[in-house]
Amino acid sequence: MPAIAEAFSLGLPVEVSKIDQELKKLWQESQGATRASLVNLAVYSEDAGSLTKNTQLMAKMTENHACRAIVIEADCDAKENRVEAWISAHCHVSSVGSKQVCSEQISFLLKGSCTTLLPSIVFSHLDSDLPFYLWWQEEFREPMDPQLWTWVDRVIYDSQRWEDFRAQMGLLESAEQEANQRIVLCDLNWTRLDNVRFALAQFFDHPASHHNFAKINKLRIDFAPGYRSTAVLFAGWLAAQLNWQGEKTDVPNKPSFVSPVGHKIDVDLRERSGEPIGEVAMATADLEFLVTHAKCGDLLEVSRGKPGEKRMPQLMPAGKNDPVSLMSEELMRGGPHHVYLHAVNRVRDLL
Repeated sequence: MPAIAEAFSLGLPVEVSKIDQELKKLWQESQGATRASLVNLAVYSEDAGSLTKNTQLMAKMTENHACRAIVIEADCDAKENRVEAWISAHCHVSSVGSKQVCSEQISFLLKGSCTTLLPSIVFSHLDSDLPFYLWWQEEFREPMDPQLWTWVDRVIYDSQRWEDFRAQMGLLESAEQEANQRIVLCDLNWTRLDNVRFALAQFFDHPASHHNFAKINKLRIDFAPGYRSTAVLFAGWLAAQLNWQGEKTDVPNKPSFVSPVGHKIDVDLRERSGEPIGEVAMATADLEFLVTHAKCGDLLEVSRGKPGEKRMPQLMPAGKNDPVSLMSEELMRGGPHHVYLHAVNRVRDLL
């Protein structure tokens, strides 16, 4: 069997120059385990101890997403220059029998000026012609190495952690231009909105409900501490889909928009403890559309009615906010995220 990566082990230490040779040896000794890989997934972090943490995440993610994992921890401030490497495999019993299906992992610890070797280390260990996904767990900074970004198919990040959204998006867009628009931008902060967006959108599935679009005059979004950008992205999604135009405002959490027919939409972003997006209320003069997290935590309560009217809510899945769940959702997708980019452009100044 391959050396399976456990929470307490990075696998077998190897010399960087002998990684391919040691991987071949690993699979020759696999005793019937099947190697599987659909994508190359590189994970980059500068947090101390992230190799172990991300190895645990990979062990869970590869249950449903076979890949070659390249896990990198960088210590940019180290005085010594050093590269260490390990190889391992995440093996799971397939759903159709007792056969072991394994995803291999190559782990690197980069110290000192050797961090400039990141592009060559990644490129030299990609698996054949499979797509290359890069999960970047840090803030981006200049210079954005064009050698790295021209090879990336999808760059995955979480804007919820950014201190300066506009500056970070500017760096990403410059990298996208360097890559001739080849990169697909995948924001986990957008992914965590999926279920709430679906829940609100279902109110308007039937064309008979579309007349309410022109009557919307209020939008309230309750968000947890640290998740203001998530709430702003939600408002951006509605603005992009309904063709609302933003108005200048001096109150950060009370932006406003104007509909295509000239109606003003007042937005109230409220910080409340709880889920990243705890509640969304969208209203016309005589009707409210409400999406709120149920007390059980893993369901959404969806209802519509007149203010003060007793309602019977419909239950819908709420989704999860942990990294494995968010990444699993993202890895199941394909194609560009045009709706996300439209949402960002509508609220860029608010972020």
